[in-house]
Amino acid sequence: MGKVHRPLPVKFFTGILTSIPELVPALHERLADTLGPIDLSSDSFPFDATDYYDKEMGKPITRHFLSFSDLRPASRLAETKVCTNRIEEEFDARYRQVARPVNLDPGYIEDAKLVLASTKNFYHRILLGDGIYAEVTLHYENGQWQPFPWTYPDFRSGRYDDFLMLLRNTYRAQRRKL
Repeated sequence: MGKVHRPLPVKFFTGILTSIPELVPALHERLADTLGPIDLSSDSFPFDATDYYDKEMGKPITRHFLSFSDLRPASRLAETKVCTNRIEEEFDARYRQVARPVNLDPGYIEDAKLVLASTKNFYHRILLGDGIYAEVTLHYENGQWQPFPWTYPDFRSGRYDDFLMLLRNTYRAQRRKL
């Protein structure tokens, strides 16, 4: 019989899609109020690997990432996604320029993988609870992030890899201090 070990805490982050740059400061403040202090923020990247969100979000869409200072248990991913869904609803009511002003994609990084939360079930996703699923989107191997067949095109492209490496290195430095 295998021995159960307490898992190490992980580093939570949120991917942010929007076509309304002026909402970003208020969104950052709201995320920090809900999920804790922000320690890293990426540059904005064009979200042009797919047109999936263009109709409801408008164009041009950008993506950027924020990470949160405190490490926490991976088991909090579902509750984090529920929180970010509530924040999306708040911003839907405040910013009426488009049908969906913001899309928040929370997840976490640990040594060997990047995990995203989703409300959509599929063969490669595991139910966490409350209608929230987890997907291993990238894995870390041979010094770089590697995609899976189901990895989203923008994550597959490698354009986020430098920031994700910074995020992973920050996580590892924080974990060494535990």
